[in-house]
Amino acid sequence: MVNINQKSLSLQQTNKKRNINNTRINAMATKIAFFDAKSYDRETFGKVNSEYGFEIQYYKERLSLNTVSLTRDADIVCIFVNAECDERVIERMKQNGVKLIALRCAGFNNVDIRAAQKHGIRVVRVPAYSPHAVAEYAVTLMLALNRKVYRSVYRTREGNFRLGGLMGFDMYGKTAGIIGMGRIAKELIKILRGFGMNILAYDLYPDEAFAKEYNVKMVTLDELYEGSDIISLHCPLTEGTKFIINNDSIMKMKYGVMIINTGRGKLIKTEDLINGLRSHQVGSAALDVYEEEADYFYEDRSDRMIDDDKLALLLMMPNVIVTSHQAFFTREATRNIAITTLQNIRDFEDGKELVNEVK
Repeated sequence: MVNINQKSLSLQQTNKKRNINNTRINAMATKIAFFDAKSYDRETFGKVNSEYGFEIQYYKERLSLNTVSLTRDADIVCIFVNAECDERVIERMKQNGVKLIALRCAGFNNVDIRAAQKHGIRVVRVPAYSPHAVAEYAVTLMLALNRKVYRSVYRTREGNFRLGGLMGFDMYGKTAGIIGMGRIAKELIKILRGFGMNILAYDLYPDEAFAKEYNVKMVTLDELYEGSDIISLHCPLTEGTKFIINNDSIMKMKYGVMIINTGRGKLIKTEDLINGLRSHQVGSAALDVYEEEADYFYEDRSDRMIDDDKLALLLMMPNVIVTSHQAFFTREATRNIAITTLQNIRDFEDGKELVNEVK
């Protein structure tokens, strides 16, 4: 005979299941238009979304004025770094019923935030997915560039084992200049201190406690340019930082300086960088991002001519490494991106505070 306690427990379990099912039904009613979707996006987001139950429509196209019609009937739009999200696109999305723009990246320079606010569309992002991934990749570029690893690999595959032209330098005792001192930069500083390097850093709002703990000297930009053997960029792209590396700043740098950019392409004025490389004022450069990358990065262009003359020239230079905006690309980082993105959307749907909102 079933007692009252057993009946109560059974009723509680039934209600719990009903609540779970209702949550899933509500989540399924939320439609996400997912732009610039690659196979790895589908795989990672698909696995994480099994815990959220959203209805995701994946599109290989990037969001732009030409593709904004795909947002019709979508509640949420999920975009990446090369989406074109200006006021015209935002206005069309508002007409299509979009309520939230979910960036699956940290940067938001490609979104007109004021236009989004004007049209009542909120914007969220992923401010931190894996600072270790980007910091480690910046070091990878430094080592590969300094020790000419990429050139050595090409040579030995062809049976050429000569060492001429492969000379590098000890990083121990050299000075690294870090522009921006956010989470990624701090992880990079920890690694470089392990190499025995001296660290100069510039940030509008410096973390003095961290600087003291890791023996980082906070300096002006001019002091950083003048004193650094390697300069690595880790600041956001804003009106104040756009083309922070230009003819004027390059002329203030040490002769033969190495420049690393894993931040945003438009932190560097490409034409000025090329001039610096030609004059040897810049000794070498590694770019994981590029000023006009949208038409090339993340796509296979191997069967077509590169008609961007500046990019083509950089790819030909023996003292330059260009990679395809992949510093973030680790298993841990991509999973964290998916979790944070979908949680941002869940919080929006539940009317909770959006801790990652861009304002």
